[in-house]
This record gives sequence, C-alpha cells and structure tokens, in this order.
Amino acid sequence: TLKLALLEQGGGLPDLKGAFQPNLFSSSMVIFNFLLYNSFLVCLGLLLTSIVSFFNTCLEELELQEDLRLLFRHNCVFTHLQRSYIFQQYPGVNQLSSSLGGLSLQHSQQPESLRPVNLTQDRNILPVSSVPAPVPNLNSDLRKLNCSPDSFRCTLTNIPQTQALLNKAKLPLGLLLHPFRDLTQLPVITSSTIVRCRSCRTYINPFVSFIDQRRWKCNLCYRVNDVPEEFMYNPLTRSYGEPHKRPEVQNSTVEFIASSDYMLRPPQPAVYLFVLDVSHNAVEAGYLTIVCQSLLENLDKLPGDSRTRIGFITFDSTVQFYNLQEGLSQPQMLIVSDIDDIFLPTPDSLLVNLHESKELIKDLLNALPNMFTNTRETHSALGPALQAAFKLMSPTGGRISVFQTQLPSLGAGLLHSREDPNQRSSTKHLGPATDFYKKLALDCSGQQTAVDLFLLSSQYSDLASLACMSKYSAGCIYYYPSFHRSHNPAQAEKLQKDLKRYLTRKIGFEAVMRIRCTKGLSIHTFHGNFFVRSTDLLSLANVNPDAGFAVQMSIEESLTDTSLVCFQTALLYTSSKGERRIRVHTLCLPVVSSLADVYAGADVQAVVCLLANMAVDRSVSSSLSDARDALVNAVVDSLAAYMSTASNLQQSMLIAPNSLKLFPLYILALLKQKAFRTGTSTRLDDRVYAMCQMKSQPLVHLMKMIHPNLYRIDKLIDEVITIHVNDRVVPQPPLQKLSAEKLTREGAFLMDCGSIFYIWIGKNCSNNFIKDVLGYPNYASVPQKMTQLPEVDALSSERTRSFISWLRDSRPLSPVLQVIKDENPAKTDFFQHLIEDRTEAAFSYYEFLLNIQQQICK
Repeated sequence: TLKLALLEQGGGLPDLKGAFQPNLFSSSMVIFNFLLYNSFLVCLGLLLTSIVSFFNTCLEELELQEDLRLLFRHNCVFTHLQRSYIFQQYPGVNQLSSSLGGLSLQHSQQPESLRPVNLTQDRNILPVSSVPAPVPNLNSDLRKLNCSPDSFRCTLTNIPQTQALLNKAKLPLGLLLHPFRDLTQLPVITSSTIVRCRSCRTYINPFVSFIDQRRWKCNLCYRVNDVPEEFMYNPLTRSYGEPHKRPEVQNSTVEFIASSDYMLRPPQPAVYLFVLDVSHNAVEAGYLTIVCQSLLENLDKLPGDSRTRIGFITFDSTVQFYNLQEGLSQPQMLIVSDIDDIFLPTPDSLLVNLHESKELIKDLLNALPNMFTNTRETHSALGPALQAAFKLMSPTGGRISVFQTQLPSLGAGLLHSREDPNQRSSTKHLGPATDFYKKLALDCSGQQTAVDLFLLSSQYSDLASLACMSKYSAGCIYYYPSFHRSHNPAQAEKLQKDLKRYLTRKIGFEAVMRIRCTKGLSIHTFHGNFFVRSTDLLSLANVNPDAGFAVQMSIEESLTDTSLVCFQTALLYTSSKGERRIRVHTLCLPVVSSLADVYAGADVQAVVCLLANMAVDRSVSSSLSDARDALVNAVVDSLAAYMSTASNLQQSMLIAPNSLKLFPLYILALLKQKAFRTGTSTRLDDRVYAMCQMKSQPLVHLMKMIHPNLYRIDKLIDEVITIHVNDRVVPQPPLQKLSAEKLTREGAFLMDCGSIFYIWIGKNCSNNFIKDVLGYPNYASVPQKMTQLPEVDALSSERTRSFISWLRDSRPLSPVLQVIKDENPAKTDFFQHLIEDRTEAAFSYYEFLLNIQQQICK
C-alpha cells in the first residue's frame, strides 16, 4: 500500500498521519490509479516525482473542494512504503530524498525538532525550564557511551555530508569545549600501556571497532591497529580476552596517568606568586584586606603537595619583594626603585616552600593591609613588577596572580587614557594600545607560567591592553568596576567569593590540548585563552575547571563513505600533586545527507555561543557595526535557507524549525549585551570585559550571561512542580519572558544572570512575603543595599532560600545577590536584561522579528 503523509500546519517534515483515500477523488483518481499501478514497478523515482507534480497542479488549477484544500494545503511527502523492501530493491531512493526539497524519506515520523514554528504569531516560545542540549540521533548503545554535552558540544548534532550542504544550511560548524570541568565521576586509567592509533595518535575510545580480539580499527583515520597484549586483560573484571570491555572503551571521558614518555622534564611543583598593587588608589579601595584575609583562610587549601612554593611582590612607583626564608624572625621587605632595569634582589629566598615558611607567610598577610595605610604614592609601575615576576617564575613555571586598581603610569607598559565617551565602540580602542603585555604573556607561556588578572578599578584602566597578559598565557580575567570595600559591598562580596573558588579549585600546570576529528573534517580557528603552538595544538601554561574553549570547523572532504564522525580532545597536564595526566573526551555524531536533517540537529545554544566568539574577533579586526551586522545576517540567512526548503509558505510568515525557534531571541539578547550594544553609554572597560568573557566562558555560564533566567518567587509555596535534593523541597517555578510586561507590582522576581542574582520587589508586593523572606515589615523598610536573605522560620523563606541554594549549587562561582526596589540605582542594570523590550537604541523582540522577516523578503 502506498500511503501519503501530510505536513503539519506551517510546513516542514511530515507528521505521517493521513492515508491516501482513493474514493475522495472523482475522474482525476482514474488517472492517478493508472499511473500508480502501471508505473510503480517500472520507475519508482519517476512515479513519485509525477505524483508530487500532479497534486501541485490539482491544487493550483482545479480549486478542489474545501475538504481537499484543507487536506493538501501543505507539502506532501510519500512514506510508509515498506522500508526494507524499498531500500533493498531501489537503493536510489536515498538520492531521491534530496530532490524533494531536502525532506528526508528515512524518517518514519517528523522529529519534534523540525516542527515548524511561526515566530511572529507564536510569542510564547520560551520553555518552562532551561533548554536542554539536543540528543544526537544515534542508536541507544552509542548514545549511552557518548560524551556529556557539559564537556563537549557541537553546533550541529547531525553533521552534513559535504561543505556544500553545510553552506546551504547557513549555520556554523564548530565545537564548544569545557575540558577540565569538575567531575564527580571520572574513570582514572593507571595502566602502563596507553593504547593509541599508530597513524593519527587517537586514544582508544568507545567508538573504535574491534575486527577481532587482536585488532581494532581507528574511528578517526580508519587504520587497523594491533591490540597490545597488556590490553587483553581487564583490571575491573579481572578477566582476559575481552579488550572491548576495558574502561577506556566503555567511557567517552577518561583520565590516564601518563608515563615518562609524556614528560619533557620532571613534573613541576605548584608555584603561586601574588603581585599586588599598593598605590594610594589601591589602599583607598580596601581590596588588600579581602585578598589577605582570603589567603589566610585558604592557605592550607591551595592545591599542591609538600613541594608547593609561594611568593609575594607589591608595587607602586617602586617594586617591593619579600624575603620569607625559613629561619627569619619576620618577613623582610626589599625595595627596588630602579624600575627601568628591574632585578631580583635575593633570587633564592623570594619563592619559598609553603609548609616550611607558613608562619612567616601568615605574618606577612596579617601585616600587608596596614603597611601602606599612609602612602601617598599615586603611580603604578605594573610593567616592571610583571617583568620581575617573570624572572622569578621562569625556572619553574606556575601561576602569577596580579591585582591592579588603575592605569599603569610608570616604566615599561605604561598606558594613557583612551576613554573618549564618543568613541567607546571604536575598533582601535577595543584592541591593545601596546604589545608589551602580549609579548610578556608569550614569554610567560614559553616558561609554563600563566598570568591571572584581577582588575579592581573605579576608573578607566585600559583593560583592552591589560587583558593580553592573560589571553596569551592561558590565564583568566576578573573585573570589578567601581570597586570599593565599604561603598560597594556587592562587589566586595563578589571578590571574596571569587577568591575562595580561585584559590581552592583544581589546577593543571604545563598543559597542552589537542583536538582531533574524523578524516574529512578540519579545524581552522580556535577561541579562548591560550597560545596556539601548531595547527591543532594549544599551549596552556595553566588550565582551570572554569575555562571554556571553542573551535570552528569545515568539511574538507565528502563524508559520504561514513555514517558517523568523531571528535576527540586530549588534555595533557601536570596535576598539583606532580602527576602527569591525560584527560580525554570523545564525541560521536551521525552524518546526514538532507538539509532538513541538518536543521533537525541544530544546537541553538552552541550556535549562538560560537557566533558570539566569532563576533568578538570581528569587532576587533573590523568594527562593532560589522560584527552586529554579521550576527543579524546569521539569523536572516539560516531562516531564509530553511524557509526555502518548504514551499507554500506565505510571505507574511516568519517560520523556524523548532530546533531554531530561540535563535532570533538569543541573537537579539547578544546584540543587547554589553559586548555588542550600540551607543556610548557602555564604558570601554565594561565592553572589553564582556568580550573577554565571551571568549573564555563555558557554554552553560555564557548562556546565562547572554539570556538570563527570570522566575517569579513570591508564590513558591504554591508551586506545584518541586524536586527533592538532600531532604530539601526545591520548587521549580517556570521561566518568565525577559519583559517588563511579566513584572507585576504585586510580585517578586528573581533574575539569574550567572554571576549575580537580582531580586526585584514590586511596590505592592505582599507584606507577608517581605516579612518572611526579606525580614522587614514592609516595602518601605527594605534597605537599598541588601545582599543577603535572612533565615526566617517560615515556609516561604525556606522555599526561597532552598531554590536560590539549588541555583547556586549548579555552578562553580557563587553568585552575589542584590535586592532591588524601584528607586534603587541598580534597577538600571536589572532592566537592561529585559531584552524583549524596546530601548532607545534597540528593537523589541517583536520588532526584531519583523526586521528579520523584512530582510528575508528583500
């Protein structure tokens, strides 16, 4: 029986429900039956093409009755043929699918990801909970073995067969990596034999194929390799002769303990050097107290072993070193005033063993906040201090932590203000003013030293130049605008929480990372903080669990001969305990030949994050307006390409597949983000920092920065959906649109921006909620600078704190909390995140959709 499947309203792939009813037709069905029964066995392909043409003619010329118009008003695709018979007897049917507008015949049912969505009509597209990563269309066995999307994610979970098909889809192909993230379960392989492909050096993984017990075929280059004798033994089951059951072949994320073959030198110790600004500006800001207190509290938690070393340098117009050699009664300060020819006064006693000199280190940290209280030094010799730090760290490598509060004004690397309110988005100001910091970073990287920057500034400090010290040495950047310990308690609390995480999180030293992919695919651009050592090798002097990376890819050779492709990232590093380790992640994805399947597998969040990385590069190399245009064009081109695959769409419609329904919303959010927004209201350092985050944040954190989550929280005790976590009841309120229309004066709302939680209280919010959750009798009594929720013995308080704790537990950096009222100055920051609303310089979401539609129709 030949059955006919009809498209659901809006076009796209079929839902495959309706069956062909011959008695609905009059004389035209005689012709149809004649064609059907006399042509089917002669030429199936010709028959199907004729049928499609016939029905199109019927619809256009005969104006069928109302029931037939309703039945056939969308595209038709033939399916429900006996699949096994068709594919065996007519192998050309695969090729036929491409002639039917890119609609695949291989699906027995339209996937939900291809359900057409009319964006201009359906305004409630936001899901009730966070958007999950799409699951690749693999068989259940491969799906179970595949790498977690939290570690390894591709913009397209269905890989196009050819570059031409990828170009047609108008979507970027790339990977989003979070290779060193914290894991609760990580198989550690201690075998002396690490099995790798002899040709491409791929690590053995779940997606290789065993030809027999003694040979395995590489899933990237297809070379056949021998199975080493030792690999025949399975240490988990203690059995012999089952290499396919080894942990390396059962887990897509594993960590190997590496042998001496993976070492150029003995593993280095953990070495930490702190470089601290002690100018008048720094002392006035009060950051030293927080840094020294955090170090005192976490000194014993610094990652390392008995060899761990630590040192301190301070600077203003001179550079001060501290002799902490064991045996001294107190720390000795050594001042070098010749900043043009910096030298180390006592090279052997400035970096000391943490355990042997712990008491001296504690004495120094207790004394430092008060040592410069009366200083009148306003200058900052940051460059010379960094030169000294480089000399001190070069023999071993390690981590330099720099704390800076102003524009460097003396010696090498001095900078001048470039902050012109009328040119804040100028391309030349988004790039560095000098190459001093980049050169220094490359020198540090060569000596296995990373530089992390903490910028605590109340004025312009040229972050575009300073950031280079971290970008090219695989360091990280923290930024605290308008920092003041007492005047800005929210920023002070943020620094305190960031430092706790920073000082105690896992760290990898002298690392390199290589990304491999199946033959036919190639990597051409990397994004993140690193130094590119070769075409596919990244040098990472340090690697931390909060660092994300992205890569762009292309298809160099047709993938028609394979149904699966794989990607593998291998991170070789030295642990803080001095072990050489290799963390390997392997991702497997299907190859598809139809345009519809490419769209069905689109990962909209990964696409947006990769485009964000690309737009940052475009902003610096070309201009901000070019980057913005490119982002808008990405939406226009991809939706136009999709709509061209489905005929009979009205020009007044803006249709997207369900997989991409959030694409325009996310791009609008990106355009309104500090990195890319127009106008001169965004400070230059703020814009540059947002760009730095785009290039170095893992996807899950970056998405909250781009499109925060908004929840109503004044009715959590009535929330029907809850989960239980550690004997706590955690309510699960639905996500709200980022629009002021969702804010009611009777309610209270929590906005999760990733690094900060805003709680907005409406003027007419219930006094019971304010009393139970905020601890104040009414709205008027709630203070302006409230950053903590009290523990009140009330159900609403318990549920609210439980929900916020649950959100906090899902990320490494603990966000700060800020309670906002209508008259609060921070209200501006809160309302800037309501991206669906119109602003003076930007479209509302609906206006943006109309603009997209207008450009598609041009």
